[in-house]
Amino acid sequence: MKEIRKKFPVLQQHIYANTAATGLLSEDLLEWRQEHDLDYLIGGSMMKMNSNKMHSQTRKVVGDFFNCPADNVALVPNFTIGLNFLLEGLDKREKILLLNGDYPSLNRPFESRGFEIITLDMTSDVEERIYQTIKNKSITVIAISVIQWLNGIKVDLEFLKKLKSEFPDLLIITDGTQFLGTSNFDFSSCAIDIIGASAYKWLLAGFGSGFLLIKEGVEERFSLVSDGYGSGRNNRENRHKRTFCKHLEPGHLDSLNFGSLEFSLNFLNQMGMKNIEEKLVALSIKAKETFTELGLLEEPVVRREVHSTIFNIKANQAVFDKLLQENIIMAQRGDGIRLSFHFYNTFDEVDAIVKILKKMN
Repeated sequence: MKEIRKKFPVLQQHIYANTAATGLLSEDLLEWRQEHDLDYLIGGSMMKMNSNKMHSQTRKVVGDFFNCPADNVALVPNFTIGLNFLLEGLDKREKILLLNGDYPSLNRPFESRGFEIITLDMTSDVEERIYQTIKNKSITVIAISVIQWLNGIKVDLEFLKKLKSEFPDLLIITDGTQFLGTSNFDFSSCAIDIIGASAYKWLLAGFGSGFLLIKEGVEERFSLVSDGYGSGRNNRENRHKRTFCKHLEPGHLDSLNFGSLEFSLNFLNQMGMKNIEEKLVALSIKAKETFTELGLLEEPVVRREVHSTIFNIKANQAVFDKLLQENIIMAQRGDGIRLSFHFYNTFDEVDAIVKILKKMN
């Protein structure tokens, strides 16, 4: 891990507890990006003409990483754009369930289109309340983040399986931006119909790259209208073969950004997602125990058995300023301070933060 940490220079100067806002750029990815742009500088269009092959390879790498067929992978600049494309084709008669306080880029695209919407607060028993609402309110679509951006609460994926089993026609759409890259996730065996992510956080790919994973049969619920020439798979000769995901790629795809996504997924594969997940589970347990002892976590977080590595602690501006002085990078979110830990964080760093908080408490 010491050698891996050296690939992220920020870690030599700071305790970086802000991956939930922005994942780090590694020296290895920087080197790849420089070589990419040098090839563009020297080759111009000759280099860019080969990018279509690269995008196909990126779809395959994404698909292999999450166990999803490449044809069911749509490359999008970010989750928000992909979701908006999707919702343009979703029947307005669908009845939507959302969570209050969920990520704005998930909720607002539904709210701005005039769907009938029911919302629930994020509580410790949120799964049970979701179940009862779907059962009693004739919900047809649920759209939620797997991990909540404000406080790190993680929805039980096994619960979603039970939900899908009892309500097979329920369309489950999830934002995985705060989730994908933290767990050894198998899309084919989960109950989620659509999951998307911007890849600049836990996947460490930088800005401008994202994707949607879509289950077979989902296309029957949509009538997509987005279209264009730019995507590498959108040539006129193969128009009759156009798949659902091609409608989500109407414009040119950037070879730098999606090449960065492929590079980062290969890097995470080399580390092993099982190893990363085990490290994050251990970090989560340690941080939750210590923050709970200090009385810094809200009740819904404390009462849940499983949590992510995102924590929103009760702290004022003075605490935030003190942590900044101690070279800790974090974010103010809601009424507190959000701390988020990735595989490059250490248990000693958690202890260092806790030591400061105890002095300020």
